[in-house]
Amino acid sequence: MISIHTPLTLEKVKSLHTGDQIKLSGTIYTARDAAHKRIIEMLDNGEELPFDMRDAIIYFAGPAPATDDEVIGPCGPTTSYRMDAYSPRLLKEGLRGMIGKGKRSQDVIDTMKETHALYFGAIGGAGAIMADCITSCEVIAFEDLGPEAIRRLEVKDMPLTVVIDDEGHDLYEIGKLKYTEGRYAKINK
Repeated sequence: MISIHTPLTLEKVKSLHTGDQIKLSGTIYTARDAAHKRIIEMLDNGEELPFDMRDAIIYFAGPAPATDDEVIGPCGPTTSYRMDAYSPRLLKEGLRGMIGKGKRSQDVIDTMKETHALYFGAIGGAGAIMADCITSCEVIAFEDLGPEAIRRLEVKDMPLTVVIDDEGHDLYEIGKLKYTEGRYAKINK
C-alpha cells in the first residue's frame, strides 16, 4: 500500500497509477448530487466556494448520523455517475481527486486526463469501516441538505484503489478485458 497525504498535488497524481492501493490521510470533503448542483450555481454566480478546489479531493458520500461516541456515522461511497454532469467543471477549477464507486462517463475521464486528476474507488457496503478512518468531521456548507451537506473530514489511512489515473486508464475496463481474455483462453483450450 502507498501512503498519500493531502493536498493531492500534481506530483502525487503523477506517481499513482490505475490499480495502486493507497492509504489516504489528510483533509477531504464530502459532496453528493445536491451539493454539487449548488457548487456549480455558486461558480455560475461568481461566488466564493465553501473550500478551495485546488488539489482537493471530494468523497461522494452522505454519512449517516453519528452516535454519541462516534466522530461520524457509517460513511460509505455513493454511486459516482450521479456527479458526472458536475465533475468536469470542478476538475477545471482544480479538483484533483474524487472518491466513489462505479464507472465514470467518458467526458469525466477525458477531463481527468486534461486536468491530471484521479478517481479513487472505495469499498461500497463498508461505510462503518470507512468511518473508522475519519478522525474529525465538520459541516462547512449547505447544512440544510442534512447528510448531503458539505463536510470537511480529516482521514487517516483510508483504504482506496486508484480506479482511473490521469492517463485515463480505467480499472473497470482493464478488469473486464482481463476477465474476458482469461475466460475465453480457458474455453478455447
